[in-house]
Amino acid sequence: MTFVTKAEQFTGPAAFHAEGPVWSPSWGGLRFVDMFAGDVLSVRPDGSIARRHVDTIAAALRPRRSGGAVIAVERGFVLAEPDGSLITLPEVWSDTALRMNEGGCDPQGRFYCGSIAYDQAPGAASLYRLDADRSVSFVFGDVTISNGLDWNLDGDIAYYVDSKTRRIDAFDYDAEKGFSGRRPLVALPDGVGSPDGLTVDADGYIWVALYAGSAVHRYTPTGVLDGVVELPVTQVTACTFGGAGLDELFITTSRENLPDDVQPEAGSVYRCIPGVRGRAAVPFAG
Repeated sequence: MTFVTKAEQFTGPAAFHAEGPVWSPSWGGLRFVDMFAGDVLSVRPDGSIARRHVDTIAAALRPRRSGGAVIAVERGFVLAEPDGSLITLPEVWSDTALRMNEGGCDPQGRFYCGSIAYDQAPGAASLYRLDADRSVSFVFGDVTISNGLDWNLDGDIAYYVDSKTRRIDAFDYDAEKGFSGRRPLVALPDGVGSPDGLTVDADGYIWVALYAGSAVHRYTPTGVLDGVVELPVTQVTACTFGGAGLDELFITTSRENLPDDVQPEAGSVYRCIPGVRGRAAVPFAG
C-alpha cells in the first residue's frame, strides 16, 4: 500500500528558486542553492540562513573530501576551499544560451552535472563529468532539462531524469566505462507534475521531487510507486536526507512562474520524517 504523509515548513521563503539540497556534517548541516541569484544558502543550527554569492548561477553542490565544496555554476565549476576562498575552474563551454542545472557524485566521487538551455530548446543540453584532477569530460548529449541523478546501493545502476521526458531512466553504470543500457524505469502520468531532483535512500528506493506537482514520490527499485509526500506549494524542486540520523527528508521549492501574491511560502525548504533513512552524501574526490 502506498503511504501518504505531509511535509511541514522548515525555513521561511528564503529563495526565489531553491534547489539542490545537500546535508553534510563537514559543513554543519543543510545547504542548498538559490539558483538564479547565484547563491549558496546554509541553514545555521538556530534556523537562520547564511547566504554566499558564487556566480551568476549556482546550480548544484556537493562537499569535498578535502573540505569545502564543489559548486556547479553557470558554465562550469567552482571549488570552495576549506578556508572559504573560491577557485573558479575554466568554463566548460562559452555558449551563453546554456547553463548548468543539476548533478551528483558517483560512488567514486566524480561530480556529474547536466545542463539546460535558457529557452529549454529540445536536445540542446548535455551531461558532463568533473574528475578529481579537475578535468571535465563530455558524457552524453541530446538532453533537454538535465535533472536528478543518483546511484543504487551497489553503485552499478544510475537513476537519471531529463525532465522533458517525464521519466526516471535507469542506466547500467561501470566505474571505467560509465553509462550504458538506458531504459525507462518510471513514466509519470499526466497531471502529477514533472520529475526534478531525486535521491536514493538506504533501502535503495528512489525519491523524486515533482515540479508543478506539489509532491515528492517514492518508488521501489523496480519503479513501483510506494509513497507520496504532499506539500502545500506547487513547484517542488529537489529532496535530500539529513539530520543526525539521516532520517529527515528536506525538500526545496520555488517561486518560479508564480505571481507575487500566490503561494507566499513557495521558495521555502520543507521537512518530513518519513520513517526511513537516507545515505550520506558522496563527497567530490577533488
